[in-house]
Amino acid sequence: MLVDPKDALPASATDITLRQLIRTSIGGSRIRLKVSNAFGRTPLTIASVNIARAASPGSSRIVAATDRPVTFAGARTITIPEGAEYVSDPLDFMVAGLTTLAISMHITDLPKLETGHPGSRATSYFVRGDQRSAPELSGAVTTDHWYFVTGLDVDPGRPAKAVAVLGDSITDGHGVASNTDTRWPDYLAARLQASPATRAVGVLNLGIGGNRVLEDGLGPNAIARFDRDVLARSGVRYLVILEGVNDLGVLTRDAPTSPAAHRALVQRMLSAYAQIVARAHDRGIKVIAGTIMPYGASDYYHPTAANEIDRAAINAWLRAPGHADAVIDFDAIMRDPKHPERLRKDLDSGDGLHPSAAGYRLMGYSVPLSLFTSRRVP
Repeated sequence: MLVDPKDALPASATDITLRQLIRTSIGGSRIRLKVSNAFGRTPLTIASVNIARAASPGSSRIVAATDRPVTFAGARTITIPEGAEYVSDPLDFMVAGLTTLAISMHITDLPKLETGHPGSRATSYFVRGDQRSAPELSGAVTTDHWYFVTGLDVDPGRPAKAVAVLGDSITDGHGVASNTDTRWPDYLAARLQASPATRAVGVLNLGIGGNRVLEDGLGPNAIARFDRDVLARSGVRYLVILEGVNDLGVLTRDAPTSPAAHRALVQRMLSAYAQIVARAHDRGIKVIAGTIMPYGASDYYHPTAANEIDRAAINAWLRAPGHADAVIDFDAIMRDPKHPERLRKDLDSGDGLHPSAAGYRLMGYSVPLSLFTSRRVP
């Protein structure tokens, strides 16, 4: 998304090395990096890029013996046009599943508008000068955001496929401690890696905190970003969508509205879900719908009975045969049996909207792995 000024790298940070840590899902013997200037309005020049295995998820240290330069069409320096994304040359690099890698970029001048991901739940580091191969970035400034890096392809040397998870802050991992990899898709990735039948299935977390299905907010709406964030990703054969609670909540966050407005929102959301299913099916992607979880105790959205009716109507559509190819009933998994409009107390982070640490773990462990052993679509 376009990075807000409050989350951006400082404009004064010229001639820097930016080291960012990401975790793979599957392992393999070759990798390639994706770098983006999708929201820039001027070209983005990156002087050079290195990649290495990180010594740990929570520091800037790298395993120096693994440090390798990354090239783009044979060149070390790239200039990415505004609105574009570049993919690196394939790099022979042995990496195990669930491994943390460090991507070190030497950037001489930062663009005014930066493409990034504020909700990284991972610490990034930057220092002055070209220190791409430094074993550790001493005295680095830290920030818990990602910039310019949008993906890493891993070639396992055998047939592989990916699960794209399209979501909002619940998928992005709101409340998760940085550098712990404990979002619900992280638990799913670990389970897929633990099973020989699904070890070649990668997980792509495409959650953006505050994201909505229909309207732009934090990041472009789900329909607008669907091509770039799902269809353009490598190897996607499955799509899990868990979005909609922000659309429902925003409708009445500031004031009640009419029954007609409630009905119109639900209809527009169902039309949008149908579009996502149809466009995914055009690419042979199996669509798995996640039901919208309860948020009745949210002080941010303070929902009423009318909002709960909207949520129930959407979940009924998602569960009904003939729409998605499969359903993960997160609503049934996470709700309080005595107060089904609310999250179960032990699974609630305390804000009535986002799961607790135990809630994220339960979500990740509740997804049947059998969903990813078949890619049948209509």
